[in-house]
Amino acid sequence: MGPMTGELVEIVGEDFSDVRLSREKWSRRHYTACSFRDADLSELTTEYAVFTECDFTGADLTDSHHHGSAFRSCMFARTTMWHSSFRGCSMLGSVFVDCQLRPLVVEEVDFTLVSMGGADLRGLDLTDCRFREANLVQADLRGAVLRSVNLSGARVEGMRLEGADLRGAHVDPGLWTAAKLDKTQVELTQAVGYAAAHGLVVEPW
Repeated sequence: MGPMTGELVEIVGEDFSDVRLSREKWSRRHYTACSFRDADLSELTTEYAVFTECDFTGADLTDSHHHGSAFRSCMFARTTMWHSSFRGCSMLGSVFVDCQLRPLVVEEVDFTLVSMGGADLRGLDLTDCRFREANLVQADLRGAVLRSVNLSGARVEGMRLEGADLRGAHVDPGLWTAAKLDKTQVELTQAVGYAAAHGLVVEPW
């Protein structure tokens, strides 16, 4: 499978389990209900590719790079993504379980409706990403950069945000009581929201 350009290529229901596909370059391909279980996808490059309801359980995506691609309602369980990058991509509705996600580069990625409960996202720069309605229960974002991130409607019970940068982030009031915050960087308006969530009344002097 070499580089593909031009018209969209549709691939449905194929089984790529345990296949070595490293260093491939995929452009304008649409994979639907395909299995990449335990496949070697290291150093894979995708551009404007779409994966819908695909299974990446146990797959190796080390040092892979993705631009403008979409991973919709996909399963990532025990998937390795070390040193990978996702730029302008969508992860809409995908599930992440026990994945190796660090170090990872993400730029303007849409994580709307993803399930990342308990995920290790420490220190990642998630600036301008969207996590609307996402499941981030018990996720570890200590030291992460969440500037201008959209967390509207996200489930954040027990989420760890110690040392994280939340400036400019869009959050629901419940985050201030549900998440673990210590030395978290916030803006003045967010500080007022935090105070209000803890029963304080902030009045001008």
